[in-house]
Amino acid sequence: MKQYYSLKQKYPDAVLLFRVGDFYETFGEDAILSSEVLGITLTKRANGQASHVELAGFPYHALDVYLPKFVKAGKRVAVCEQLEDPKTTKKIVKRGVTELVTPGTSLHDKTIDHNSNNFLGAVHIGKDDIGVAMCDLTTGEFYATQGNKDFADKILQSFRPAEVLHSKARQDEFKELFGPKLYTYYLEDWLFSHDFAFDKLVQHFETQSLKGFGVNTYPEGVVAAGVILHYLNENKHTNLKHITSLRRLEADEAVWMDRFTIRNLELVYPSQGEGTCLIDVLDKTKTPMGGRLMKNWLLMPLKDVNAIQRRQALVELLLESSMEQDLNPLLSQIGDLERLISKVAMQRVNPREVNHIKRALDAINDIKNLLDTHGAEEFKALADVLNACTQVRQNIGNILEEEAPVQIHKGGLIKKGVSKELDEYRELATSGKDYLVKMQQQEMERTGITALKIGFNNVFGYYLEVRNSSKDKVPEEWIRKQTLVNAERYITPELKEYEEKILSAEEKYTLIEQELYQKLITELAEYIQPIQQNSNSVARLDVLLSFAFVANNNKYVRPEVNNSCQLEIKEGRHPVIEHTLPLGEDYIPNDVFLDNDTQQIIILTGPNMSGKSAVLRQTALITLMAQMGSFVPATSAQLGVVDKVFTRVGASDNLSSGESTFMVEMTETASILNNFSERSLILLDEIGRGTSTYDGVSIAWAISEYLSDHPYRPKTIFATHYHELNEIAEQKERVKNFHVSVKEVKNKVIFLRKLTPGGSNHSFGIHVAQMAGVPQTVVLRANELLALLEDKQDSIQHKDRLKNAGPSQIQMSLFEMDDAVSKKLKAELGKLDVNATTPMEALMKLNYLKGLLKGK
Repeated sequence: MKQYYSLKQKYPDAVLLFRVGDFYETFGEDAILSSEVLGITLTKRANGQASHVELAGFPYHALDVYLPKFVKAGKRVAVCEQLEDPKTTKKIVKRGVTELVTPGTSLHDKTIDHNSNNFLGAVHIGKDDIGVAMCDLTTGEFYATQGNKDFADKILQSFRPAEVLHSKARQDEFKELFGPKLYTYYLEDWLFSHDFAFDKLVQHFETQSLKGFGVNTYPEGVVAAGVILHYLNENKHTNLKHITSLRRLEADEAVWMDRFTIRNLELVYPSQGEGTCLIDVLDKTKTPMGGRLMKNWLLMPLKDVNAIQRRQALVELLLESSMEQDLNPLLSQIGDLERLISKVAMQRVNPREVNHIKRALDAINDIKNLLDTHGAEEFKALADVLNACTQVRQNIGNILEEEAPVQIHKGGLIKKGVSKELDEYRELATSGKDYLVKMQQQEMERTGITALKIGFNNVFGYYLEVRNSSKDKVPEEWIRKQTLVNAERYITPELKEYEEKILSAEEKYTLIEQELYQKLITELAEYIQPIQQNSNSVARLDVLLSFAFVANNNKYVRPEVNNSCQLEIKEGRHPVIEHTLPLGEDYIPNDVFLDNDTQQIIILTGPNMSGKSAVLRQTALITLMAQMGSFVPATSAQLGVVDKVFTRVGASDNLSSGESTFMVEMTETASILNNFSERSLILLDEIGRGTSTYDGVSIAWAISEYLSDHPYRPKTIFATHYHELNEIAEQKERVKNFHVSVKEVKNKVIFLRKLTPGGSNHSFGIHVAQMAGVPQTVVLRANELLALLEDKQDSIQHKDRLKNAGPSQIQMSLFEMDDAVSKKLKAELGKLDVNATTPMEALMKLNYLKGLLKGK
């Protein structure tokens, strides 16, 4: 316990998993926490002079089962191992922490999502700018940047780090800037200095400066990156050869989307738990690297027209070449090569994973040959960046057994013929065991003990086991070593002699295997950079193939992306909604045109449930898909590059933080109005609905005027229920009215979901209420009040009209005839002949009708 407490003092904020024999044990407060998080039994035991200490543990081989539970609960875990063999010491076994696992540094497969990066972030709040760095320890990706508060927030929202480091002295400022939802860990303030960070980085990359990475002009970003490297080293991650570069993130490199837009458009996470988001539709990748890259492209679409067109050209070429059938099976064989080669760098790769690297490289070689033979220059360019890594592939194939076990100490890793010495010891270990079988047979014949067994345990080594019924046949020269309930165990000098030969041969055999395996890993580590390059190229090809597959299956077209300020979509469709429609139902497409000169703002009115929000969202999604390099759901599209996309769509109360719907709405709107540019796309839905009608109309009108009069003239679609906003079009020439049309048939509303020029004067909200199942009494009363309010001849204000409305003349009837259950009840009662019904039948009928009301 003294040993435990001395280690616990070094890691006070982590759960210490203390290795004791075949178990990981936790004590005291850690044990109580482990019991709650893991659901394991909490016990107590004597602890010297103390009365007791809490204890909770689990078998060492179950670490991969329990560790993810700690990480998902946001706990830091220090894994303490036995650093020496208990057999070689008579004192307390030496122990030490070999790994500190946190949400941002975990390397265990079950704690990370294979289709998502697991970023560790760091934020340094400087005098003028905020530095941000991101590192995925599992892939080696490392980024640094700096900018204002909004840009830093955008980076945090796009990368979604599992853990963020910041200065202890600026905790309150960090929470004020970025909120409390991020999982954070603070470090001492002295670590956040440029000199310290610079030294850390140049030491790691073995360079004289950071100019080659382009981050020398980002001093705050350099500080954040240096803090990450320090933190990794402190957490026992010292083998970081796979972190080969530091990439600079430019503020204007990708389309700007704030946190509200990313959430509102449901790009990578649905707003409802079981919902579908855009990534679910687009991602048909075959490799985890491709899945991660798809997400990155979606959250950071391009603004460079040439780069977008290069991606589109490859997608088109893949569609025309029909190479999908040949490439996809090969991609499926590659697996997560990016994370496997990172394991090689960190000395955590097992033999089975090394064999998988070999198979992945074989598949990449086949892909390279396939692309080379096709003939297209674009495919040859892709083939040129793929490295076959021929030598290391051959070495793995020549040295490692194809069915090598996961654990190195199990043996059976190295093929015969690789090492003469190894083969000799292997033969001795194998033949020695064969000899034991012969010895067992000989002793059975000599003694007449038919149930004789030769066994082995760690205490006595090899032994002869005789059941009690045959004890009298045991020779005198046998030495008894152990008595069991039904048997006795013996040893003989001959048995001990062969035991020594076998065990020494096995030990040397295992040692030589481990040395040869380590040599192979060292050689493989020399190929980290080319294999990482292969992973990046394969991921890119995988994403482009996914785009081609989705475009072919969903009838997407190649959009024309240019540097104009026009946005023209012909028969555009919402990619997610059309994907989730019932079989046989087609999505109704719509045209959208926006530019900065003639039709800058669309005021979009129409009934509830008519599809206004869908039009808004599909416009944004089509734009983002186009700038990713994907084809889009439309018959044609011409899109001037957009630099920022803003949305204010859907209600999103933040009641737990004390913010109302209206406060959240205004916060998001303020973010839009303070950050748009002339190339921005703004999509507003129901601005002002969270307050009174007059306030709402006034705010919505003022926002529309502001966007119209602003010199930047951002392209905007404003969906609203405030029909008064249609009047703006008469005053502002670049504002146009559109509505989503409906058709009324016999007092019923049919939603046509078609965008039509002109405004709408009716929301049909009461019809929607009726469709939702609001009681008929409420619906009829609402119609009565609506007729009163819509009386254009009455000059009394709305509130006075309602004062004069009088009490409802609609009485609640026993049966509301528009209700299905009510109709059935009436039908049953109509068939009932009271004069011909016995009391018992009447009671039974009444019970049946009661059941109808309850829906039984």
